[in-house]
Amino acid sequence: MPRPGRNVPEKSKDFFGSMKRLLSNLKPWRVIMILALILAMISAILALIAPNKLSDFTDTISKGLVPKTEKIKEISTKISSNLSEEKLNDKLMKIYKSEEISTEEKEALQETLKKMQSVTDKKESQMLFLSLPDSILSYLLEDIKVDGTTIPVKDQISMLKLTKEMGIEVQTEKSLKMLDKLPKSIYNIIKPTIDTDKIKSLAILMATIYLLSAVFGYIENYSMTTASNNFARKLRSSISTKINKLPLRYFDSHEAGDILSRVTNDVDTIAQNLNNSLATLVTSITLFVGSIIMMFVTNWVMALTAIISSLVGFVLMFLILGKSQKYFAMRQKELGNLNGYIEEIYSGHNVIKAYNGTEQAITEFGELNEKLYEANRKSVFLSGLMQPIMGFVGNFGYVAVCIVGALLVLNDNITFGVIVAFMIYVRLFTNPLSQIAQALTNLQSTAAASERVYEFLDEVEMPKEENKVYLHRHKVKGSIEFKNVKFGYDESRTIIKDFSAKAEPGQKIAIVGPTGAGKTTMVNLLMKFYDIKDGEILIDGVSTRDLTRENIHKLFVMVLQDTWLFEGTIRDNIKFNQENVTDDDIWEACKTVGVDHFIKTLPGGLNAELSDNESISSGQKQLLTIARGMIEDAPFLILDEATSNVDTRTEELVQKAMDKLMEGRTSFIIAHRLSTIKNADLILVMNEGNIIEQGNHEELLKKKGFYADLYNSQFQK
Repeated sequence: MPRPGRNVPEKSKDFFGSMKRLLSNLKPWRVIMILALILAMISAILALIAPNKLSDFTDTISKGLVPKTEKIKEISTKISSNLSEEKLNDKLMKIYKSEEISTEEKEALQETLKKMQSVTDKKESQMLFLSLPDSILSYLLEDIKVDGTTIPVKDQISMLKLTKEMGIEVQTEKSLKMLDKLPKSIYNIIKPTIDTDKIKSLAILMATIYLLSAVFGYIENYSMTTASNNFARKLRSSISTKINKLPLRYFDSHEAGDILSRVTNDVDTIAQNLNNSLATLVTSITLFVGSIIMMFVTNWVMALTAIISSLVGFVLMFLILGKSQKYFAMRQKELGNLNGYIEEIYSGHNVIKAYNGTEQAITEFGELNEKLYEANRKSVFLSGLMQPIMGFVGNFGYVAVCIVGALLVLNDNITFGVIVAFMIYVRLFTNPLSQIAQALTNLQSTAAASERVYEFLDEVEMPKEENKVYLHRHKVKGSIEFKNVKFGYDESRTIIKDFSAKAEPGQKIAIVGPTGAGKTTMVNLLMKFYDIKDGEILIDGVSTRDLTRENIHKLFVMVLQDTWLFEGTIRDNIKFNQENVTDDDIWEACKTVGVDHFIKTLPGGLNAELSDNESISSGQKQLLTIARGMIEDAPFLILDEATSNVDTRTEELVQKAMDKLMEGRTSFIIAHRLSTIKNADLILVMNEGNIIEQGNHEELLKKKGFYADLYNSQFQK
């Protein structure tokens, strides 16, 4: 039992060949697509630059929140320079000579200097120095200037006593506690200050980067959408043109659903994937490679940390992808089976009810449903693991970067801003891999879809018809002759073996015979839907080989077994593809076939809209198609089982309408109900591709041959 599906293969037969041809056909939009891909790359590069600027932004803010400990070192260095050996000896001489300093203080100074010379520990030596009286320290020190601010000796002494040491680096925590106790002159130098100018310039630069990235991304999306949609429109137009150039032989060997799928599903697949996948692939590769480069440029230790921590998750991801792929394929297959079964069951719902097949149908549906459930459960479960794993990869990478980064910050190898930048780089590194994998999968589907589209476009077309004879339909007399016609749908089997017959102008020619005798095939050959293998068909003495198909089609009116009405008004349906047809002409045709009363009962009359669900009987539809034939006004008429779908009463109405339609036309009638062709001028009895009997109704009955048997079999009980 066939199961309809999309018929789009997941993988192409020749990926690179298909993509090469696809890209070559995109030549009219090559410039705009290259521009879009360049913009996608620039947008990705801007996204890579932003984290480094964010790092500078973070460091600038963090530096502005803590005291300037380097200034304390600068002050301590300048104080120490005032205590050099040469300067210290001069100052000591002044102290010893000074009368302002007492003898006890001078002796204490001398004692302290001896102790300082005897100790080796610098910190202890500085502690001894600070134990000297302020009167002596004021002689030993002098005013210094830092950043344009003068620090008097008194403030220097206060700072030195507060820190309990000279020239050593003060830690941030200690500086914060000292801020309120330091002298104002020193506090103003080392207090935290944020560089607002730098913050502003970095903020403007980052906003510009992100804005440009967004603008380039928008232009890239717009350009790719424009190119892909225009390409899809061109493909649909090419397919539409191609359909009209293909011989009917192609449609006999290919399902209508398959052709429809190429026009809709395959073209949409190409357009959507070109729009999404190419730009995504370029952006993702740029981000992936660029993030690795930027990480190593920033700090190789952190780069290795981020990459190694992420690789663990990617290994798990690819393992799951390998496992889940078969379940996705199985799900599509089972979904197609279930959809096909549902369509089949509901289309034959009455038959199932009539034969009490409900239980069996429910059982089979349950089995198919269970298979789909299992395939769906496994595929969804495995694919559902992807998101948590990607979340784990990202979070694990963040944790690893933070731990290693904290250790490096403690050792003054990096700043805090580098950690912030790496947290963004981890995301830029992990996301592109899954996007690249998805883009490559989509490109596989694109290549497969393009193969199907180009396979259709490469089909052999009907030969071009040039320099042909033209027969005007109003000047044609109406004779048709078949001369030793031979034909087969393929080389191995001949259906029409040696068909010869002649129809005079205005004659009614009936073609009868069992199923498969070749009746409809003869009509197809007459309409030049197929080219005959041997022999000739002459219209007014002109071979159909010398006439174009379009010319031949204008010479015939066809009323088929399957009525065809499209969605639109009654008027549009009747005057289909005819110009200069007035409403009076339409009403006249409708009155002639007896359908005018029905049209008047419809709301709007000729303006009444017909749709698929319109409640119009088969007989009424057939009468409308006969009215369409009346408007056509061609010299030849073909009736192919035109009354087979109507009841006996409606058949009488249709038959009367057809009789009026046949007036003045050479008519070919194919019918299984032999009672409808009793008044034919000539009846051709066909069997196995040959005419085995011919004559009118009475003549053939008298022969008591094949026709008589066919006719009498319709009345046997």
